Amino acid sequence: MIVAGLVMAGIAAAIHVYIFYMESFAWTSETVRATFDTTAEQAEATKEMAYNQGFYNLFLAIAVGVGIVVYALDRTTVGATLVLTGTVSMAAAGTVLLLSSPDKAASALKQLVPPLLAVIVLVVGLFLR
Repeated sequence: MIVAGLVMAGIAAAIHVYIFYMESFAWTSETVRATFDTTAEQAEATKEMAYNQGFYNLFLAIAVGVGIVVYALDRTTVGATLVLTGTVSMAAAGTVLLLSSPDKAASALKQLVPPLLAVIVLVVGLFLR
């Protein structure tokens, strides 16, 4: 069960690396503007903010990735703590997006559900070991 939780956390981290790319490097592209439902003018006006926000997503993904590696190196407490800190933060950010911008529910759920599932499965696995 722990392995399944770590795999789910890895998937959540990969999604957040992609979000990092979209926000920090492709923000003004037509595809990303369509994803976030912004006009060219809005994207240009918020480019600096999105660039910064993208790095928050990258840092969460890095924390999860490092946690997975550390857990695999048999430092289970430190590894699980890093993974859970990253995935809970990802799920919390997705929840904030969902509550503050209900029109972006699809994006929020993509950001929220994978890390939430990872948290649930990993915590259950840790309690059952």
